[in-house]
Amino acid sequence: MKKLINNVDNVVDEMLNGMIAAHPDYVQRVPGTEVVVRTGNKKTDKVVLISGGGSGHEPAHGGFVGLGMLDAAVAGAVFTSPTPDQVYEAIQATECGKGALLIIKNYTGDVMNFEMAADMAGDEDIEVAQVIVADDVAVENSTWTTGRRGIAGTIFVHKIAGAAAEAGKDLAEVKAVAEKVIANVRSMGMAIDACTVPAVGKPSFDLAEDEVEIGIGIHGEPGTHREQISTADQTVDTLLDKILAEGIYGAGDEVAVMVNGMGGTPLSELYICNNRVAAVLADKGIKIAKTIVGNYMTSLDMEGFSITLLKLDDELKAYLNAPADTPAFTQF
Repeated sequence: MKKLINNVDNVVDEMLNGMIAAHPDYVQRVPGTEVVVRTGNKKTDKVVLISGGGSGHEPAHGGFVGLGMLDAAVAGAVFTSPTPDQVYEAIQATECGKGALLIIKNYTGDVMNFEMAADMAGDEDIEVAQVIVADDVAVENSTWTTGRRGIAGTIFVHKIAGAAAEAGKDLAEVKAVAEKVIANVRSMGMAIDACTVPAVGKPSFDLAEDEVEIGIGIHGEPGTHREQISTADQTVDTLLDKILAEGIYGAGDEVAVMVNGMGGTPLSELYICNNRVAAVLADKGIKIAKTIVGNYMTSLDMEGFSITLLKLDDELKAYLNAPADTPAFTQF
């Protein structure tokens, strides 16, 4: 294993400290915790948004703390859910009387621990609501989930619900907007090489030189099947066919597109993949309102990518285009 780390036991702590050192105008760390909270352009009269999960998905989730997105992010150990106490610390550190919305990716540990934290906050008369993102069309159930996994589509939930909160919507309204995004967002990913968890020291699965893994998750888990490596266009078609088979995207619809790198894929290759996404959607009469390409929800050093489509209406489009300013996402 080759990693630019000092000690496997200190990866998350040193990563968070390095993040704070790089972006003090955006974020700060709650002392004694793995919680990153917003510092710049901070409002004190809004619904707060809190998300998080195991580390290893950077820039998610701390990179999306800031204006128009999250108010706090909670970092567990690599690919391990944060504890209820840590999530509760995030709620206490940010909630300002308007309530908190927890944005949870559908993994069993995340759901259980965030829900426990919500109960703890409720005991203190803090109003907490939650939404669960389950956008991965690859599998209906997996080793770590009941139902579909939550993957890169979570970023669109952060962005759009964050804009609604920034606009002064109340907790019920912000939750409703988040749920609308969840109902209209679908994703699927693939890998040409696995990631290596520092504490494990070896790849999470093995692929031959001519193999790819289709339908991977974001915790190094293998996908639905392996197949022989093909062109970028053919790979995009494989993923898009499954997403479009959901039946919620059709001619005349307007969508947002995310081509998301898994951590080890060059940006040039992501743009090649996006070129095919744009061509396929144009051929089907689906209009692209916005495209983002880059690393947003990664899996350490995994080589591969995912595609996310979000069907838009006027409300979602307006919030998607609203200002945001975070370490990993800036839009004005």
